[in-house]
Amino acid sequence: MALDADVIVIGAGLAGLTATAELADAGRKVILLDQEPAASFGGQAHWSFGGLFLVDSPEQRRMRIRDSHALAWQDWLGTAGFDRPEDAWPRRWAEAYVDFAAGEKRSWLRGMGVRFFPVVGWAERGGLLADGPGNSVPRFHITWGTGPGLLEPFVRRVRAAAARGLVDLRFRYRVTGLAATAGVTDTVTGEVLVPSTAARGEASSREVAGRFELRAQAVIVTSGGIGGNHELVRKAWPARLGSPPARMLSGVPAHVDGLMLDVAGAAGASLINGDRMWHYTEGIENWDPIWARHGIRILPGPSSLWLDATGRRLPVPLFPGFDTLGTLDHIMATGHGHTWFVLNRRIIEKEFTLSGSEQNPDLTGRSVRGVLRRALPGAPGPVKGHLRHGPDFVVASNLADLARGMNAKTREALIDPDELRRTVEARDRQLANPFAKDLQVTAIHGARRYLGDKLVRTAAPHRILDPAAAPLIAVRLNILTRKSLGGLETDLAARVLRPDGEVLPGVYAAGEAAGFGGGGVHGYRSLEGTFLGGCLFSGRTAGRAAAEATA
Repeated sequence: MALDADVIVIGAGLAGLTATAELADAGRKVILLDQEPAASFGGQAHWSFGGLFLVDSPEQRRMRIRDSHALAWQDWLGTAGFDRPEDAWPRRWAEAYVDFAAGEKRSWLRGMGVRFFPVVGWAERGGLLADGPGNSVPRFHITWGTGPGLLEPFVRRVRAAAARGLVDLRFRYRVTGLAATAGVTDTVTGEVLVPSTAARGEASSREVAGRFELRAQAVIVTSGGIGGNHELVRKAWPARLGSPPARMLSGVPAHVDGLMLDVAGAAGASLINGDRMWHYTEGIENWDPIWARHGIRILPGPSSLWLDATGRRLPVPLFPGFDTLGTLDHIMATGHGHTWFVLNRRIIEKEFTLSGSEQNPDLTGRSVRGVLRRALPGAPGPVKGHLRHGPDFVVASNLADLARGMNAKTREALIDPDELRRTVEARDRQLANPFAKDLQVTAIHGARRYLGDKLVRTAAPHRILDPAAAPLIAVRLNILTRKSLGGLETDLAARVLRPDGEVLPGVYAAGEAAGFGGGGVHGYRSLEGTFLGGCLFSGRTAGRAAAEATA
């Protein structure tokens, strides 16, 4: 039976585009399938902030950050917490990825025109001991142009290859089966969905117009994770985190449904670490949503007072921006699915960054003037929009009214006004001196020792009840589904393995579908900026390996 292409790539997100571009550069003919319409080309990377994990970069050195491969590897191991037999390949992928991030990653991207915002961010900074989780130094490099800017060169390469006849783009093709000939997977079957005019991110029809069958020498699965499918998220929710919250927001569109993982599993693929996932604890409901339950993550500075649903401060070191998984673990133990930030105008103006390309039009649009306006008084435009219209925001002139507003949001009298006052005043008394025993206050002072945080991310220490910083603000924070940290187990050539550890011939995987490499390169926790980079590295690896195998 004749082949339709050399390689079939399933999923037109960042990992799929990277793999396809590498295959086309090697002269291979590729069919690129995606169940969504052409409007969603590039997948969820389009919506991202474009943050990338780099080690010892020129941007870091200009900010007087001393980083090294050894420090980054120490941080990765302390964060991942690899402790299972099936972590063998993920750990080897982690070593290879840190090598990439400390080596050619930046020059490879720059060669395609990717540039970076000069201030390096410090996300997921841990807060425990030196060999514990978190980044020891700032490593979060924001792509100039955010997610769309990072996608640009790969979209350009794939479209150019399509114009040369090397890539066949087929949208609205949903894969439902993989089959083998003589033990080698070479057949992809599925449904052709009816055409859709849905805009990027919007839910598209699942009405079936027909069926298809395609054959190639190899198949690369880059179909993403499960974050848009709350049924699968709840099914995979780990017992160690208790029961999943009754209400969750979605950080990704509904088409991130994880269904292709079961298709690959039915074909003989090994799926590992499905209980490891990365959900954010600082989610707010988008007042102008694009998809169902659309949530936005706050990338917070360190100054907001973080309270649980009943008004108690979260324990050390669960400060804003420090330990996502530790915070999630604590929240689930409280019996409530939400928490609160309590802050004021001065803090929100300086410290609130909303993740996502659409929430950062200045960076996404590469507007130098717009970025410079962030240094002026006042909150960024998208933050102002949420303050005015966001269903999770409460604004008040005093703590009693703030507490009433918080209780009105949840329709439960969980916040005691007198206890809220005692908590806020106790924290404020620590600001009378440039030193304090409150470790969050110490962390604020420490953050401002880094020039990048002092310039754009951390407000000068002050009392929350300072009248000059009024009004008071409370923000209800929700659990926001986002990334799958487990997936298809792969070797270092991105070849998918069977449960017995042998290669499943003809099948490769990359991106979130492969746990960003190996079936779980991040272990239990992620160092921020490693998701997009994981798509790039694993997609490149899969594309190059499949190109060599189909020569």
